[in-house]
Amino acid sequence: MALTPAMEDYLEAILMIKQQHGYVRCVDVAEQLGGKKPSVSRAVKELSKSGHLVKNADGTLSLTETGLQLSEQIYEKHRFFTERLIAAGVDPKIAEKDACSIEHAVSAESFQKLKKAFNEG
Repeated sequence: MALTPAMEDYLEAILMIKQQHGYVRCVDVAEQLGGKKPSVSRAVKELSKSGHLVKNADGTLSLTETGLQLSEQIYEKHRFFTERLIAAGVDPKIAEKDACSIEHAVSAESFQKLKKAFNEG
């Protein structure tokens, strides 16, 4: 099941928060994405249904193995494109925003080829 770019953004945010704080709450996700708690609650329900996320008894969120793999792939693309755009002279804030758009649009195959080309170049 393919996720929307917005759902992928939620997974990426959850991964980043987990790495920074060791735990993730809905309020943390809302703060990270600049959204409202009801929107996060809807996304959590969708991501739980799709098997990417689990809401624990204490209210914290955990990525499933599938969710973790996908969020790591998304985050890797984000970092890759942000770094390349900044290196090309793009303002860091614009590079972050553009990388967020590119990460959802580029296929896994294209990304792997680009990564290989940059690593060999």
